[in-house]
Formats: sequence, C-alpha cells, structure tokens
Amino acid sequence: MKEGRNLEFKQEVTNTFLKTVSAFANFGMGKILFGVDDNGNSVGIDDVDNACLVIENKINDSIRPKPEYSISINNKTKIITLDVFEGKDKPYFYKGKAYRRSDTATIETDHVELKRLVLEGSNLHFEELACGSNQLTFDYLEKKLKEILGVSKLTDDILRTFGFYNGEKQYNIAAALFADENKNSGIDMARFGNSISEIMDRETYSGISVLKQYDMAVAMYERYYQYDKIDGIERRKVDIIPEKAFREAVANALVHRTWDNNPYIRISMFPDRIEIASPGGLPKGLTKEEYINGFISDLRNPIVANVFFRLHLIEMFGTGIKRIKEAYNGATRQPSFEVTDNAVFVVLPAFTTTYEITTDNKKVMEVLEDGMRLSSSEIADKLDWSKSKTIRALNTLHTSGYIKRKGNGRGTTYSIN
Repeated sequence: MKEGRNLEFKQEVTNTFLKTVSAFANFGMGKILFGVDDNGNSVGIDDVDNACLVIENKINDSIRPKPEYSISINNKTKIITLDVFEGKDKPYFYKGKAYRRSDTATIETDHVELKRLVLEGSNLHFEELACGSNQLTFDYLEKKLKEILGVSKLTDDILRTFGFYNGEKQYNIAAALFADENKNSGIDMARFGNSISEIMDRETYSGISVLKQYDMAVAMYERYYQYDKIDGIERRKVDIIPEKAFREAVANALVHRTWDNNPYIRISMFPDRIEIASPGGLPKGLTKEEYINGFISDLRNPIVANVFFRLHLIEMFGTGIKRIKEAYNGATRQPSFEVTDNAVFVVLPAFTTTYEITTDNKKVMEVLEDGMRLSSSEIADKLDWSKSKTIRALNTLHTSGYIKRKGNGRGTTYSIN
C-alpha cells in the first residue's frame, strides 16, 4: 500500500493532517490512515479512542466550514481511518488557506483554483460572471445565426435566451466570448515542416468571437489538408485528415477549455498529423474513461456549449469524441487522446502520408498508392497526361526519393518508395 492523491499516512495525530482534510473536502474525497508510517507499515495508535476524539476536535475547531467526514477503528491493527468527503460548501479553509493534493503532497491552492472553488461553492460557472463591459457587439454571431438558422436579426431576446446576461442584467463572460472584440486568449495555430524548428506558417486568433476563431481555424486546416482530385469528369474534395474530426476537436476545445486563465488552445500541424492541446484538463466530474467513451457528466461552460449546439457545431450530449472516432472508421491510423490535470491533447493522424511536393506530383503519388507498380505509359493514361509531362514528374519524384524505379526501357515501372 502506497500513498497517493486520495490516500495519506500519518504515524501519529498532529496538526499536519488538517491541510489534507481541507484538500480532500475541496477536490475529492480521500482517506487518512493514522498509525501507518510513510512506508506503509502498520505501527498502530496506543489509545485509539482518545486519538479519535482528538482528530474530531481538531477538524471541528480548525476547518471552516465544517467538512463531512467519518472515523473508523481497526481494533486489531490499532489503525484509525479518517474518510473525508468532498463538500458542497467550498472552499474549505485551514487557518485561512485552502489546500489541494498534488500527487502525494498537500499544497496551497493558487488564486485561480481558489476562485474556482468559490464559484463551485456558489453553484456558479466562470462564464456566468459579469464581463465588466456593456458595450459589446455581436456582428459575427448575427452573421452565423443568419447563415445557419435563418434568423433575420439578432435581438435582445435572443441574447437573453442564449444566457448572455447575469442576474444584474449585465453581459457575462460567455457573452464576451461571442462578442466581436474581447480580452480573451484564443487559438494559436502553427504549421511545421519535418520538425518543430521548421515553422512554415503561423496564425494566432485572440480577442475575437470564438465563432470566428473556429471558422479561421477550419480555413487554415482546409489550406493544408484538403485538395481537389479529378476522377474522369468529376472533381471531388479529398481530406488528408478528416475535416469532420478536425471540426469536432476544435469545437470541443473551445467549448470545454478553461477561460479563467490565459493559455491558448494550441494547434500544431504536421505533414502526418494535427495535434490539438486544450488548456484546463477535463471538466470536474468527468473521468478520463468517460471522456474517451464519449460521456459528458458536467459541462464546464454550459452557456458556450449551448450556443455551439444551437448552431449545429457540436452535439450537446458529449458525442464529440465518438464522432471523431467515426471519422476514422476503417483507417489504419487512429486518433489518440491524452488527459492531464492541466490539458487535454488530441492527435488526428493523416489517412495517408502527405508529401511536400507540387500538386501535379501529388497526383502521381495518388496513382501509385496501395502498393501499385506502374509504367510511365500506364500513369500517363490514368492522369490523361502527355508522356513527356509524366516522365518529368516521375524523374523529379525519383530524384527526391519519393518513388523507386525498376527495370529498363519499356519495362521500367515505378512504385512508392
């Protein structure tokens, strides 16, 4: 048995356990075992009945407000178990400070965490607080409402329906996020070459409507991960990375991120993948397993989520991850998801390897996909190109190492290297 985030050992009863009581009451239930040393060895407590009374008195006298807890005794081992339950009247203070667990240590909360505890104890979300400005404009939101829902004009009644006012009839932070101008961070997108030291393109979107951020991110995606392919007389759009998956991942990042701190949503674009890092970790009450399986138990930003839902940019009931996975049905490479305390990471792999080559040369690579070995004449026929144009493209690709050549003269064939 080892100490962990929800388990602490105390060899004897001293005031040091009270910080951990505050941490468990603030951020999730946990156990404190008295009569166990730091290595997990049972040493017992001499007078367990008196020790229980001391523990109870210390908690009642020192933690404000009073947390919920229970005490039990193992008379055989002389170990006392203190179960502390997560409370509803947060924050819980010990000597005027609130605490949280960091792995096996108990540390004081920072000002952002303390604000979140205060909001949670008041049954409020950060987005519901007043934004400090009543001079907001919503031209981009109105444009999207007209395009998607056919709304003729954005009225005050619609803003109220969206929940953009607080109890004092002031614009809240959710309203500011959809306003044309605001003070919030947004999305930082960078397109890399073969390594992060090769930055090919970069765009940062901040201080503008989250809807505009979303649209601009999609536009940058389209520049580098979509192209037109002609089959006979038909022209069709081809996704190197599925657009549906990218849209879902960006929408989820905007809807579920924390907005009470300044980090950007970071979207890193590589030839073979897109990585999306959203600040804030998972919403409270949602486990990693529930997130991966597509279940939402608690929305961090319900007002923002509601607007995205009404504009058909997300599904309200937490199906975003499922929809990302569906976009990769049958694909060899699958998306991956990673969760930490401070961020959520989504990696969207390319369906096939992408190539830093011209559009014409890319078409040759498409013909040779799936392991095909073809002659220059066969390639020319498939592309409806002249023989000279085809040979020029093949020579360029061969010199660059993208394709390999086998045979001589008319028997020469080409395949992907």
